[in-house]
Amino acid sequence: MLVHFFQTLRDFKVPTSIRELIDLNAALKSGLVYADQEAFYQLAKLTLVKDERHFDKFDRAFKAYFDGLDSLSMDDLSKQIPEDWLRKELEKQLSPEELAELQKAGSLEELLKKFMERLNEQEKRHQGGNKMIGTGGTSPFGAYGANPEGIRMAGPSRNKSAVKVWEKREFRNLDDNVELGIRNIKLALRRLRRFARQGAEEILDIDDTIRHTAHNAGMLDIKLVAERRNRVKVLLFFDVGGSMDPHVRVCEELFSAAKTEFKHLEFFYFHNFLYESVWKNNFRRWSERTSVYDIIHKYASDYRVIFIGDASMSPYEIQSVGGSVEHFNEEPGAVWMQRLTNHFQKVVWLNPEPEKHWKMTPSTEMTLQLLENRMHTLTLKGIEDAMRYLSK
Repeated sequence: MLVHFFQTLRDFKVPTSIRELIDLNAALKSGLVYADQEAFYQLAKLTLVKDERHFDKFDRAFKAYFDGLDSLSMDDLSKQIPEDWLRKELEKQLSPEELAELQKAGSLEELLKKFMERLNEQEKRHQGGNKMIGTGGTSPFGAYGANPEGIRMAGPSRNKSAVKVWEKREFRNLDDNVELGIRNIKLALRRLRRFARQGAEEILDIDDTIRHTAHNAGMLDIKLVAERRNRVKVLLFFDVGGSMDPHVRVCEELFSAAKTEFKHLEFFYFHNFLYESVWKNNFRRWSERTSVYDIIHKYASDYRVIFIGDASMSPYEIQSVGGSVEHFNEEPGAVWMQRLTNHFQKVVWLNPEPEKHWKMTPSTEMTLQLLENRMHTLTLKGIEDAMRYLSK
């Protein structure tokens, strides 16, 4: 059952397995879903897709496989499903109230027949009223209306009572190459984890308790362990102002997600490129600055360092003395970046600009060279690739 649907998913690169297909078949046999494409879509996605990155691939595979089912006529269905079987199943699935509402129109076939007649009669858009196909009225056909046994043409359901939802299905895209919200960024950041047991021993160790109790001739011997915590330590450096203004929102989302995921997190701001100092408060950026030397001396080399910026600037800002657009830097930015990468074991750069644009900007290529190509796009896949490198 559903073997061809399963193969379609595999064709669209959805990494689902036979075990998950068996689970879906078991759910269908138990009666969780019957004759409801929307409910089947939700059930299939829940059962077959284990990673949110593949939701978009699943949606496209679902549409490719089921495309055209909504347009089947009653004649098409009657050739495939015996009428007595269909009516018996409807009687089992529908409540008495739903059957009564359906009978108001005579039958489902009669309702569809009336719909086609009205469609042929109508010559223009219709608003309100109780007969023609339109919006906001009491006609059985249209959108946003109040008829309890009609056909909804488009838009959301108001009374949840349309016999057939006659509208195009559209599913939200979610793939590896799009900028994502806080929740999805958090999922990507979770690849950067190194657990260690720290603190007081307060958590029951079931395996060790069973083992020691067995060795103690059945006398209960409770063993406790400390809580497992993520011991990864992270430094974030955010480029602010200028060409980064269009990317403020995604940077805020990344910052919010990182604050939730990492217990040991410090952050600083810079403009365009790293020089002798950075800051933590943009309102006091000139009066309260932190020396990069102080950062190197304060934070151990095992901190994971992440730069977030578009690396788009004049090449002089990286190469030259006095190249900064805001102050006179006595040493080139490249020198300060080299000092930082020499101290910290793992440094990456997340770029909100598409990778295809990097080669068009000389400063981006220079930054790539300084970081030995450890630059990734600020997308779900890019963040995951960066976290994979940082976790090694």
